[in-house]
Amino acid sequence: MSSDSPQEIGRRIAACRRAHRCTQTALATASHVSYAMVRAIERGARRPSDEVLEAIADVLEVDVTRLRTDHVGTERRVHRALPALSEAIAGYDLALGPPSRRPEELADGITTAVGWRLAAQYGRIATAIPGLLTDAIRYVHTASGAEYQDAARMLASAARTADAVAYKHGAHDLSARLIDLMRWAADRAEDPLVQATASYVRAETFFAVRAQAAGLVALEQAIEAAPPPVGRIQAAARGALHMRAAVIASRAQNVGATDTHLAHARQLSKQVGQEGCYLGTAFGPESVRIHEVSVAVSLGPGHADRALRTAAAWTPGIGLPAERRSGFYIELARAQDWAGRPVEAFTSLRMARAAAPQYTREHPWAREVARNLRRFHRSDAESLTHFAHWVGAV
Repeated sequence: MSSDSPQEIGRRIAACRRAHRCTQTALATASHVSYAMVRAIERGARRPSDEVLEAIADVLEVDVTRLRTDHVGTERRVHRALPALSEAIAGYDLALGPPSRRPEELADGITTAVGWRLAAQYGRIATAIPGLLTDAIRYVHTASGAEYQDAARMLASAARTADAVAYKHGAHDLSARLIDLMRWAADRAEDPLVQATASYVRAETFFAVRAQAAGLVALEQAIEAAPPPVGRIQAAARGALHMRAAVIASRAQNVGATDTHLAHARQLSKQVGQEGCYLGTAFGPESVRIHEVSVAVSLGPGHADRALRTAAAWTPGIGLPAERRSGFYIELARAQDWAGRPVEAFTSLRMARAAAPQYTREHPWAREVARNLRRFHRSDAESLTHFAHWVGAV
C-alpha cells in the first residue's frame, strides 16, 4: 500500500492539472479515464491504480513519482530500457541505414528528452531514448555537408540524456560507454563548446570509481582547451567545468584546488549574470552557490558549518532544474545531520523529494541520511518511517 494518502495524491493531480491548464473533462478524455473517476481521484475518494496514474501522468507531462512518491513503475521502465540502450550503441560507428524520423522530428524529440533530463523525469526518458539514440546515430552516418555537424550535436545531446538514466540508476559501465559515444559525437561536431560539455559529463566516470586525482587532471585539461569566455555561453561552459572541478577536488580533499576553482566559477557566474541552462547545463550565481554547499559537504563532517553558513536563509529558485534543486537539499540534509539537526535534515530530505522524487530515491546520500536519522536519533515518527522505506534506507 502506498505511503501517500488518496487525498495527497488527489491534491497533487489537481495542482498539476491546473498548472497544465487542463480541465477535468480534458484530462479524462486524454487519459481515457472516466470523468467521474477523475473527480473522485482529485477529491481523494478513490485511489488510482498504477495504470490510471501512469495515464494521467503522461497527459500532464510529469513523472509518475510527482503524483505518488513511492511509485516503482519508473524503475521498471528504466531497467527495461537499459538492454535497449546497450543494443542501440553497440555499433555506433557503423552505418546501419537511414533514421526512421525526419531531422526536424528527431531534433524535437531530443529537445523534449533534454527537458525531461533537467526535470529528472527518468521514466519518461527511458521510454523514448533508445529509439531517439538509434535514429541520432543513423542520422550521423547519413547526413552530409552542413547537416553533418548538426547531426553530431544532436547525437551528443541524445547520448548525454541517455547517460543520465544509466548513471543515476547505477549502470556505470553503460554510462561510461554512452559518455564515450558523446565524446565521439562531439569530436565530429567540431564544436569546442560541445567538446567542453562532453568533458563536463565525462567527470561522472571518475566520480563513479572515486578516481578524483585523475578526474581533476582531466577537468583542468578541459578548462585549458575550452574557448575563451568572451560571451555568455562560452563563460557558462568554462564556469561549469570549474564548478565540477571544485567538487572533484573537494572529494580528493584538495582544499587549495577546491577554493581556486570555486573562485573562478564565481567570477564567471558574475560575467554570465543570470542563471540559465547553457548547452544543457545549468550555470549562474545560484548554481555556484549550490556547488559551494556541495564542496563543503564533500570535504567532510569537519566542514558542515561551512555548508550551513553558505545555505543559511537561502533557497534555490524554482527556475533551476529539478535535479539541481533536489541535489542541493540532499547535500544540505547531510550537513544538517552531521551538525546534529535531525528535524532540519528530515525537512531538507522532504524538500529534495518534492523537487525530484526519482533523483532523491536513487541518491545514496539520501538513503544514508534517512538511515542515520532512524538509527541515531531514534525517531519513531510515522512520516520518517515511511520516508526511510520509500528511499530504501530500511
